Amino acid sequence: MTAKLIVENVSKVFGDKNTTVTALENTGFAVAANEFITILGPSGCGKSTILKVIAGLEEPSSGRVLLDGREIKGPGKDRGMVFQSYTLFPWLTVQQNIEFGLDVAGRPKAERQDIAGHYLEKIGLKGFEKAYPNQLSGGMKQRVAIARALANDPQVLLMDEPFGALDAQTRAVMQELLVNVWEETHKTILFVTHDIDEAIFLGDTIYVMTARPGRIKARIAVPLSRPRSYEVKLSAVFTDLKKEVMQLIREESWKAANSNF
Repeated sequence: MTAKLIVENVSKVFGDKNTTVTALENTGFAVAANEFITILGPSGCGKSTILKVIAGLEEPSSGRVLLDGREIKGPGKDRGMVFQSYTLFPWLTVQQNIEFGLDVAGRPKAERQDIAGHYLEKIGLKGFEKAYPNQLSGGMKQRVAIARALANDPQVLLMDEPFGALDAQTRAVMQELLVNVWEETHKTILFVTHDIDEAIFLGDTIYVMTARPGRIKARIAVPLSRPRSYEVKLSAVFTDLKKEVMQLIREESWKAANSNF
């Protein structure tokens, strides 16, 4: 495998000389171009921290991250990020939110409109161009956030539990939508989630993290063909893999829970 992204022995310590918390410890893995990676682990294991380090929003205490052989030193347009919280600009319309990064980059108006129109069609929000975020449901807001990230054409898309606040039905629809978007774009994606079904359904590879300090406990290849439909969740292969992952997560979740007593 030729790695597009390499996380190399990354550790991250928060705090000062009086109180410190080690969020990540010697964490490492590699991601191939166009691969869809999902990251699972108990609460507080550093899943979000590793995404922020890759995004350049946090500096590692030790180790490094390489993208196409170049060490990441800060944020860059080659990486896009979608958060769990709704991060749309409330004073901008749907169209303007999607075009925002393109506008900042100085792209011509006609080009911005074409790109935004393409993703509005792709995420099923054609007709909502002039709506404002407060007129949208949670699922619709996250669709716009995904479209905004994709419109900037990043090499790597980082997604930090983007569907975590959605109800079960909306979450299932968003998972299928994201699978369809990936089939078209084949972006390299790293997707953090607490949901085992979601991790299996979306991913080519699952990384399971330990309780804090976070390290990689297991790398699991997902043996499900693409394109995928939601019915794959009923298959024996899916169920068997879910049992395997659930056991790994349960072990780490107990460790995390017991460390608090």
